Amino acid sequence: MRHGYSTQRPNRLARVWFHAVRGALGVLLVTATLGHVAVAQQSGHQPLKPADTSSPSATLRSFIDSCNEVYEMILAEDNVKRRDPKFEPVIKRILDCLELSEVPQYARLYAGGEAAVHLKEVLDRIELPPEGEIPDAETIASAGPGEDFSVWRIPHTRITIARVEEGPRRGEYLFTADTVRLAPEFYEAVKQLPYRTTGPEVSKGFRRWYLSEPGNETVAAVVHSLPAWCAKRTLGLAVWQWIGLTLTVLIGIAVMLAAYRIGRLLARRTRDKSVVQYCVTLFFPIVAMFVPLVFKDVALEYLTIRGNALYIATFAANVVFLLAVLIVLAGAGSRIAELIISSPRIHPRGLDAQLIRIVCRLLSFVAAIVVFLEGGKYLGVPLTTLLASAGVGGLAVALAAQDTLKSLFGSMMILLDKPYRAGERIIVADYDGVVEEIGLRSTKIRLLTGHMASIPNEDMARSRIENIGRRPHIRRITDLHVPLDTPRVKIEKAVELVRKALENHEGMEPDFPPRVYFNDFNPDSFNIRIIYWYHPPNYWDFLEFSQKLNFEIFRAFEDQEIQFSLPSRITYTGTGSEQRPLELKMVSERDRAEPVSARTARPQGDGA
Repeated sequence: MRHGYSTQRPNRLARVWFHAVRGALGVLLVTATLGHVAVAQQSGHQPLKPADTSSPSATLRSFIDSCNEVYEMILAEDNVKRRDPKFEPVIKRILDCLELSEVPQYARLYAGGEAAVHLKEVLDRIELPPEGEIPDAETIASAGPGEDFSVWRIPHTRITIARVEEGPRRGEYLFTADTVRLAPEFYEAVKQLPYRTTGPEVSKGFRRWYLSEPGNETVAAVVHSLPAWCAKRTLGLAVWQWIGLTLTVLIGIAVMLAAYRIGRLLARRTRDKSVVQYCVTLFFPIVAMFVPLVFKDVALEYLTIRGNALYIATFAANVVFLLAVLIVLAGAGSRIAELIISSPRIHPRGLDAQLIRIVCRLLSFVAAIVVFLEGGKYLGVPLTTLLASAGVGGLAVALAAQDTLKSLFGSMMILLDKPYRAGERIIVADYDGVVEEIGLRSTKIRLLTGHMASIPNEDMARSRIENIGRRPHIRRITDLHVPLDTPRVKIEKAVELVRKALENHEGMEPDFPPRVYFNDFNPDSFNIRIIYWYHPPNYWDFLEFSQKLNFEIFRAFEDQEIQFSLPSRITYTGTGSEQRPLELKMVSERDRAEPVSARTARPQGDGA
């Protein structure tokens, strides 16, 4: 293997190494696989060969050989394509030699790549034991009862290869999680040592190449033109990387805020106008959702972020992406509900529409919970912690929003019982009006006065509701009063006239014929009771018919000279202008028949 390289080789190797690591988690396409086979046939490499982890010896040999294979593949080309899929299976073999189960899923690619680079640098500087002294599969299979090869450590180091005891990779020998975690520390301890000249081949400068140059040629050209102070490293990154990272964060935040603001503004304008346009406004939250992914790509490919800054930036981008997905799910649930409600069979403000909205929101909420749990698991947060956090958060929300939850349960009761719908006139408490909207928190009623009343659904569910809008007819009960001196014949005639006026009247149903009776003797009149029902229950048509009937009865009574009884009133007045109580005196029958002059002349002591 060649050991003398030009100064341009490290830059190219660093860029290719990083992008090869990024591609390790991607699923290989069939076309890429065929390409790998062709490359293998031409160059002698075996890109589809899996890592041999059957023993400590096989794992160590597979790791070193795979790293050297990547090194040779890069040096064999003058112009390396960083996204060339032929690197993916080789890098996958490297990562398969590492125990990464304790690393959060989102960081396994980056943590594995960085650990592999540092570990290879350490192995290239220390003396490795002869291959015969490293336990292989045959040695492990022929081990006696007292021999234990579950753990093997490179002599004079803490680099350990151990057998996996559980999980999908049970029985394989991998570099332990502690070795992966401490690989950067191991490198710091041996970085002053020279590369060894015996044993397996070495790949000089892996770490320097991994961190030296931007991942994009255009960015690299710009960086090379910057002053020297921009290349100085501070807190693990070069100054130009900090500047680029800051600008990327600010641009990403600005794009997301603009997308959400525009989307919310357009959604308000189009929600009640066009369902299709309202659904299209979901495009803006989706754009905002992809901003964190673009940020990650820029930070990794163009800025070549590494170390703790890489993990922090990636974790933050994944958290923002997760929150953006939750927002998209909520918006999608609302738009799906409106799309269903747009059917002509569903009243947009009726109970069915509200039920559809609630169901869609609940489904989107359930989907958001699933995404939240899976996302938290991907970020490395234990499921028990997520469930506990969700429980505590739910309890806090429940305590802080008791009234809102009461109204929500009241809404569910109204939706299930359906005591009224939008457009119906109801009387509840002191309110009389038409229901305009049934929301999740309150019911809005347009009062007969024109005012708008908003009543919490909790109160509506507990109130007595009189639904006038559902009456099948309008009933009228009225009394006609005829003077006491009216002859019997005219009373009979009056009843006959009213019955004739109501015969087959407008709005009459056969099951509800009109009723007219001479039903009572009042102290000052004879009473004729009139009852009739008007179908359908249109109030203004009912008033029009009632007026027509009243005039017809009036004319008929005039023709027959039947009078209406007038209300009688007795007024007692005193004499003189002085304001004083009126004096009343009870008299006997004899006093009533006796002239006033006789009563005046009677002696004072005479009894009545």
